[in-house]
Amino acid sequence: MKRNRQEVIKSIISTHNVETQEELLTLLIKEGFNTTQATISRDIRELNLKKISYDGGRKKYAIKSNSKDNDESDDASYIQVLKNSLISMEYSENIIVIKTVAGMAMAVGASVDRLNISEIMGCIAGDDTLFIAIRDKKMAEKVIGEINDVIKFAY
Repeated sequence: MKRNRQEVIKSIISTHNVETQEELLTLLIKEGFNTTQATISRDIRELNLKKISYDGGRKKYAIKSNSKDNDESDDASYIQVLKNSLISMEYSENIIVIKTVAGMAMAVGASVDRLNISEIMGCIAGDDTLFIAIRDKKMAEKVIGEINDVIKFAY
């Protein structure tokens, strides 16, 4: 029962913007689970759920990654940096040039690095410009597409 409930909780937070335990309780009841808020609170701890920002600063539950890389800051923060700071992307041969909001190129570079795109060899950042070296000039459009997809599907 507990395992099933927790699987349903993961499914619910993957498909709904659940902001409170009460909302989660209501959705669980609709799924046929008669439970209490205390049980949901324990499930949230056991599933290592966290609140992340979405839609202009609102908070919703998400599954926290257990990787050491995510201990200091979560992927959602990096994605928000990309979403809020990136102005344009262009490429020539195997170099992508990203224009950012003033003072944000280094943060955008760290965000791009965090995406772990295998075609990227490295980034060099100034104040509002980021240069990304790509392994092969044929891959530049693909990398730009991947970055755009991350921004497009951000919470």
